[in-house]
Amino acid sequence: MNNQVYTYLLAAAIGYLLGSCPNGFLISRTRGIDIRKHGSGNIGATNVLRVLGKRWGYLVFALDALKGLAAVRIAFALAAAISPGGPYHEMVGIAGGLACILGHTFPVWLRFRGGKGVATSAGVLLGLMPLAVVSVFIVWVILFKATRYVSVASIGAAFSLPLFVVLYLQIKMLSGASLLPFSILIAGVVIWRHRSNIHRLLHGREQRFSQE
Repeated sequence: MNNQVYTYLLAAAIGYLLGSCPNGFLISRTRGIDIRKHGSGNIGATNVLRVLGKRWGYLVFALDALKGLAAVRIAFALAAAISPGGPYHEMVGIAGGLACILGHTFPVWLRFRGGKGVATSAGVLLGLMPLAVVSVFIVWVILFKATRYVSVASIGAAFSLPLFVVLYLQIKMLSGASLLPFSILIAGVVIWRHRSNIHRLLHGREQRFSQE
């Protein structure tokens, strides 16, 4: 096995293990509940926030984002250590980040039933293209303030991600053509994971956050 293949596999394995750490589930267990049996049943930050409050919801979001960022940074470090000066470091970072998102979405420890991947995707993108993250976050805030639906904000932000990547590639504020297909893939995963929310939105059953 050559060094490049070994680096990709190792980065992906570490990324998946990081991503599969179910922070929402573990934190809810420390509070005496199984988050999968409350609210929407999702282990992500939004459901934890609804069930346990802002303190714990924000903590889960931060931890989920941190594991995405860590997966990318570890992948970069592996690429630099195994093949110094190699031209494929960005792709190794993408491999580690994508595996982390898949680990969060399909954790082996919870029978492959995980979160929707929004926070973890944000962490991965922060490691790969921080400028795009800032732009996408602004879209999320605008949509959330306008609708009070977390799902609408998350879906809209995901949809905007490839558009911002195209823009920043065109004006040379991003480099690396591989970032575009990766951004499309991430957007697709996040939107697909929100398909139940889309169904509830279409039938008027999606729950808004209060103005408080």
